[in-house]
Amino acid sequence: MNKMNHIVLLVIFITVKLLVPLANGNEIWVEQSPSFTIDYTNNCFLKDGKPFRYVSGSMHYFRVPRSRWKDRMAKMKAAGLNALQTYVEWGSHEVQPGLFYFEGDYDLVQYIKTAQEVGLLVILRPGPYIDAERDMGGLPFWLLGVKRDIKLRSMDPEYMYYVDRWFSKLLPMIWPLLYSNGGPVIAVQVENEYGSYLACDFAYTAYLRDLFIKFLGDNIVLFTTDGYSDSDLMCGKIDGVFSTVDFGIETNVTHAFHHQRLHQSRGPLVNSEFYPGWLDHWGYPHANVSTESVCETLEEILSMDASVNIYMFHGGTSFGFRSGAGLDRIFKVTPTSYDYDAPLSEAGDPTEKYFSMRKVIGKFLPLPSEPVPGPSVKLALGTVDMKTTWFPLLDFLPYMVQSFKSKYPLSFEDIGQRDGFLMYTTKVDFLPTDPAILNIPGLRDRGYIFVEKELQGILDRGEKIFTLPIKISQSQNLAIFVENQGRVCFGDGIHDRKGIIDNVTIGSVLLTNWTILPWNPDFMHENTLFEKLLLKHSNKNVNLGLWNNNDKVIYPSVFRGSFVLPEDITNLSFDTFLRLDGWHKGVVSLNNYSLGRYWPVVGPQETLYVPGSFFRLYPSINTITVMEQERSPCEVKPTCSVEFVAKPVINSLTPNSIEMNELDS
Repeated sequence: MNKMNHIVLLVIFITVKLLVPLANGNEIWVEQSPSFTIDYTNNCFLKDGKPFRYVSGSMHYFRVPRSRWKDRMAKMKAAGLNALQTYVEWGSHEVQPGLFYFEGDYDLVQYIKTAQEVGLLVILRPGPYIDAERDMGGLPFWLLGVKRDIKLRSMDPEYMYYVDRWFSKLLPMIWPLLYSNGGPVIAVQVENEYGSYLACDFAYTAYLRDLFIKFLGDNIVLFTTDGYSDSDLMCGKIDGVFSTVDFGIETNVTHAFHHQRLHQSRGPLVNSEFYPGWLDHWGYPHANVSTESVCETLEEILSMDASVNIYMFHGGTSFGFRSGAGLDRIFKVTPTSYDYDAPLSEAGDPTEKYFSMRKVIGKFLPLPSEPVPGPSVKLALGTVDMKTTWFPLLDFLPYMVQSFKSKYPLSFEDIGQRDGFLMYTTKVDFLPTDPAILNIPGLRDRGYIFVEKELQGILDRGEKIFTLPIKISQSQNLAIFVENQGRVCFGDGIHDRKGIIDNVTIGSVLLTNWTILPWNPDFMHENTLFEKLLLKHSNKNVNLGLWNNNDKVIYPSVFRGSFVLPEDITNLSFDTFLRLDGWHKGVVSLNNYSLGRYWPVVGPQETLYVPGSFFRLYPSINTITVMEQERSPCEVKPTCSVEFVAKPVINSLTPNSIEMNELDS
């Protein structure tokens, strides 16, 4: 063999990965592309041709600040996980039709690349519907404005037109990140728990399958996830797509996997959502799922050589107004915290459950030699005076926003508003009874009733209170301030229009000629119309609520306070929690970040998680804005403040604690 042949063979030996026999009996190393497939003969996954099983954890990029992604992922890997699972939330990427956003905390590509840097594979769940306790199950709200009777999650042409456009934007971004192309994405889910929707539109799910193959190729592992019941699997299964199941600690593991086998006769056993905790609702107890039971069930799953995804491994926070609601017998609203009683807490700290589950995982997969990263520093930054500025929305809205005129009430979707509040006003042009019964059967979701700016009472969808006796005279003004508490995220109820979606009556008389004023809480951010209009209208006959001895706080109102961090805080790696003692219900923003909704009087969440990355270091000024809907400590001026504390409270007493305990027993 000459010198040149030696050099060529040396280069091949260095660069290739697979030893292949030649016809003459010799062997040569040749390059092999990365591959992730299903071995249906031996009932396992194959990663680069070798048997593989994943132990994955769910963490959603849209619930964790970008500055904290890598920290949470490192803790997941330290627990022994070899993969990360995330949904893709269409509604947060296409906020308005045709306007796409993939930046900051919504930079999906960077999120996936960060997982690869940490050493985690990625399982992607792009929907288009995801549930995830998000507003409308992650679908864009504006779909409900396309056509009043649009059929979501079906082959309805109006719906599918936008699904096609969305996936033609998203999936080409995912293609370079597939494992076969050198990225970390090993599998992609088609739709999400479609069997629970009971629509059984097989043409729809088959179309999605073909759409994924069109953009991602025919070598990608596609899968479905459904409950383990026969009805769920029958409607959720798609020809040519691998079927998996989901279940928690209350389930017989053997029984659940038996049902997977009935509908997926060959291939690996997979639980795509194993629940170590559960979701919360305002007014109901925080989920507390036994660590011992979680570990026992997890060990049983892994002992059957199954792959598993832990939902959630880190729940995080539904910042802003993206949390959804449930609708079974009653309407239940999901709180801002998505702690989920998960192994990593809302603030990303390893819990007792984390270390117990890590021990179980270590029996089946090698644990990293590096120590588990510790919790972040938690700071108690003290109180912030909220007496600086306040203004009542009833007075201020007409000067601040565009109004809509309509004979009958318009919904959020009718005027193109995703979330927040709408103010409906009209003048009574007839002689009502005394008292008169106001009836708003189409209230979605909470309404504050005013007559000549005097609060008459509160109506509430969750409590099924849609009528109210009021005292109102002819020619007086009626105002209804309506809060959108989040669209239903699961089942047929996802077609959940907000605002007032039906006629309003006083007695038997239909009210007409409405003026509708939208209030988007983003208006509370700095450098918006807020400051400009305060200055512009300061010399007009408008009560802007600037503090003086004669002020009376009228709700809903917006309050502002400012503060500077201590000089010795030199980085933003800390975390803290905001307490609102004496405040009733509302929303909060810090600088230009929305911390979400608060409602401590019903619990279980009393504090809001605030990552240090939302603050500004000394000597910059931090601004906190609170929109209080009902009652505040600012009526007693010396105690008008909020407080940053070092410990969270998401497990307080709730009005329905006794009811739930009775049901549990």
